[in-house]
Amino acid sequence: MFFFSLTVRLVTQSSIMRTGGDRVQTAAPPHALAAHRAYGSPSAVSSAAYRRTAAPGRVFSSIPDSAMDLTQSTAVTNELKIIRTNEKEQLQGLNDRFVSFIEKVHNLEQHNKVLEAEVTLLRQRHSEPSRLHELYEQEIRELRARVEELTHEKSQMHLDCVQMNETLERVREKLEEESRLREEAEGALKGYQKDVDDATLARLELEKKVESLLDEIAFLRKVHEEELQELQASLQATQMDMTKPDLAAALKDIRAQYENLSARNQVQAEEWYRSKFATVTEAAARNHDAIKHSKEELSEYRRQVQARTLEIEALRGHNEALERQIAEMEDRHNNEIGEMQDTIQQLEAALRSTKGEMSRHLREYQDLLNVKMALDIEIAAYRKLLEGEECRLSSVGSAMVQSGYPGLSYTSARAYALGAYRKPKPEEEAGEDEEKEEEEEAGEEEEGEEGEEQEEGEGEAEEEEEEEGEGEEEEEEEEEKPKGKEKESSTGKSSKS
Repeated sequence: MFFFSLTVRLVTQSSIMRTGGDRVQTAAPPHALAAHRAYGSPSAVSSAAYRRTAAPGRVFSSIPDSAMDLTQSTAVTNELKIIRTNEKEQLQGLNDRFVSFIEKVHNLEQHNKVLEAEVTLLRQRHSEPSRLHELYEQEIRELRARVEELTHEKSQMHLDCVQMNETLERVREKLEEESRLREEAEGALKGYQKDVDDATLARLELEKKVESLLDEIAFLRKVHEEELQELQASLQATQMDMTKPDLAAALKDIRAQYENLSARNQVQAEEWYRSKFATVTEAAARNHDAIKHSKEELSEYRRQVQARTLEIEALRGHNEALERQIAEMEDRHNNEIGEMQDTIQQLEAALRSTKGEMSRHLREYQDLLNVKMALDIEIAAYRKLLEGEECRLSSVGSAMVQSGYPGLSYTSARAYALGAYRKPKPEEEAGEDEEKEEEEEAGEEEEGEEGEEQEEGEGEAEEEEEEEGEGEEEEEEEEEKPKGKEKESSTGKSSKS
């Protein structure tokens, strides 16, 4: 609205200048509008430059029409023509500058809208990575809880494995003890078997002795019978030579002796046999009981050994199954932990990339915000410069109208005010370009600063603008003073004339 009001005001002033009396003023054509970024910059003509470049001989006098001679009227006419020509050129240049500045402001506003859209988009993107971070954070917490649970299960399985190993060690110790007892029992059994064999050999020897004794008894009995028969035969042969009583008594005595001897020998042999047989039988009974007891102990030991062997085999199979299960669980847990670590690394990498992208977007947003603030500052500076320039021009025009110059209209006063502007020389243009480049470099350096420095820069820019406004006011006051002196001198000349 501000630029539209300025445009309407300038168009109105141009129409007034075109319709004012016989002073015809042509407005700037639309195709002459060009982009000029230097309006409001240091190349713009200030009031001090106006004072420096103002024509020293251009003094409007308040001579009445009746007292003006032909020479003065010709000089005034030439001066007015020159003023009109300068006014037309300067007005066209100002219109071109103003239109280019308006176009620049429109472009900056459009660029500002684009930057605001980009800022909105960046804010949306900034909110999206935060949700992504929350999602990944929740998944990471779940995975960490799962890892802790698996670690707890692994520790529990390790404790179970340690307990099973301790149980296995106890069973192995018990097995070794039972094996030692079995070996001792087998050694005792071998000793008992040796004793049994010895007893069996002794019994066989005794039986052989008994048989030999029985054979001997039978042989002796047979020999005795043969001797008896021989004696009886000899007795019968000699019986005829001997008397009957003596032979019969002798035979009886011999028979009685031999019978006593044989009976005594038989009794002794039977007693010896009975004693030997009783001894052998008793030893055999003792050995049989020991063998039976040893066999019972051996069978019991064998049964215990078989039971322990079966128990050891079962425990060994259970231990192998547990070891396989533990190995499988460790492999599975290691694989799961590796997968989870890979997932965690991927999530951390994605989180780092997201944070990097977020920081990059924040930097871009900060850069865009810095550019936007710099553009806002520049727009505000241009706006203030336009307002100050318009106020100064209007105040200069109104002062010249109110000064009471006869024969001068508002258009001539405005032309007088604008006649002081001149086109910059090439040296001045080069100096202005250097100043622009320095300002652009300074602006780029200021864009890289942080928000606090930008605020300080804004405060300094505002202070500089205020100082510039105060300087312009002082320059306007200084301009009004020579104008008053010129008016006094012109009034003095008119009074003298």
